[in-house]
Amino acid sequence: MDLAIDGNAALVTASSSGLGKASAKALAREGADVVINGRDEDRLADAREEIADVATGEVVAQQGDLTDADDVEALVETTVEEFGTIDHLVTSAGGPPSGAFLETTDEDWYEAYELLVMSVVRLAREAEPHLTEGDGGTIVTITSRSVKEAIDDLVLSNSVRMGVVGLEKTLSKEFAPEVRANAVLPGSHETSRIRELVDQAIERGEYDSYEEGLADWADNPLERIGDPMELGNTVAFLSSPKSGYVNGAAVPIDGGATASNL
Repeated sequence: MDLAIDGNAALVTASSSGLGKASAKALAREGADVVINGRDEDRLADAREEIADVATGEVVAQQGDLTDADDVEALVETTVEEFGTIDHLVTSAGGPPSGAFLETTDEDWYEAYELLVMSVVRLAREAEPHLTEGDGGTIVTITSRSVKEAIDDLVLSNSVRMGVVGLEKTLSKEFAPEVRANAVLPGSHETSRIRELVDQAIERGEYDSYEEGLADWADNPLERIGDPMELGNTVAFLSSPKSGYVNGAAVPIDGGATASNL
């Protein structure tokens, strides 16, 4: 399917690895010019090279910390300077630390809010003039299935990510009709973080093989873990006019793991 986003300009945050990188790769493969972002300069350079291999447009890497307001502003400025505008904003961020409620401090809560919520607030505020000036601007927020169903020992993710979905729903009304805003709620995908956790578990003697360890993450009716590109392709679709009547949605991409009806 031609997603009709060739030549569009996209900004994808936290895209030097994982689901953000998969989303940037999917957009670039469809012909969009993409700015990618990360904190680690070497990892970001590697990601740019990987994405450029499949891109038909331009791929620009911009280092930056999403909890730094100046870095967020610079991300948007770089995208506009390079490509003239922003048609698609995809927000992603690393997850907060795991832990139960009584194990978390006030600082943990503030840091999680800055990373997950305020990064999206600032990005949306800075990008809004550019998203609304075109025809068919989009925002896709990558959150977690934890907003549908709380996950054990993830109190920060369970709680704070709800604010991202509330913001996304609000933007879908306030920025319409020029801009559509949607969220994707990933379950387990075979990212570098998951591979690292499985390898560590093997070293501790919990599993005899990588395949055995990975199988424990396949907690869904499809009985397999997700490929990051499956999420990336969904993000690209939601960023395209092919999904032009989808607005204000929160789409689980978890193989059916979430037990909630809605």
